[in-house]
Amino acid sequence: MKSILLLIHDDEGQEARYQAALDVARAVEGHLACLDLTIVPEYIGDYSVPMTAGGLLLAEENAIEAAHASRMRTRIEREDVPFDWTSTTGFLSQTLEARSALIDLIVVSTDDADAFFPHMTHVIGDLLVHTGKPVLAVPPACRGITVHGRALVAWDGSQDAEAALCSALPLLQVAKSVTLFHVDNGATATGVGEAARYLARHGITSTIKNEPVGFERVGEALLREVAMARHDFVVMGGFGHARTIEAIFGGPTRTMLRECDVPMLLVHRR
Repeated sequence: MKSILLLIHDDEGQEARYQAALDVARAVEGHLACLDLTIVPEYIGDYSVPMTAGGLLLAEENAIEAAHASRMRTRIEREDVPFDWTSTTGFLSQTLEARSALIDLIVVSTDDADAFFPHMTHVIGDLLVHTGKPVLAVPPACRGITVHGRALVAWDGSQDAEAALCSALPLLQVAKSVTLFHVDNGATATGVGEAARYLARHGITSTIKNEPVGFERVGEALLREVAMARHDFVVMGGFGHARTIEAIFGGPTRTMLRECDVPMLLVHRR
């Protein structure tokens, strides 16, 4: 987890993901790949929007983002973390996906209140499914991630859960405590005991908590556990079921992205 892609853009979630990216980079001695993105609104591509109006909107966005980028670059130059900087203009999902090559972690924000990007849940889903890279989704109200705090790992024995566990090792190795939250829905492929032994081989002591719930209640159970035990971040597989099904009927990933108030490291195995 040495190369960390950080979205630089003037929105409500900027400070949260900025601080979280710094926290992770310091914990793992990583490098920040800062992507300063002027986002092209998707409706500009709509033929119903006049070219002149679209051009004016984009020009305004360019001016706002240029000022924001200048402020953020000045701030990061004062930090103790190595970084590189790329400035570009494009659509949000496609540009992040294109920049994800040779990246170990993508840091973006959630938008539980639809405050800045009403489609961030879909953007995160696209990143997970199309890139296969770990995504750190940070709620806007957070001020970073307590890497040395309490970690909650959602475990159902799936390939996505396995991928998330393996990707999170650098963070779990420095966490104060690690809880394997075993969602026993009767479909576990790899046992939670095996997951605990895997962590132990990496020098990580974990506690197992069994939760016999059905798929439709996994998100609720995870949210309850986060609140009751005051976990600092969550590790889980993302969009393990068909994304079209989850988009219509909900699902644990969608529930967590909308309601969880701590950072989440999500992975989807392609």
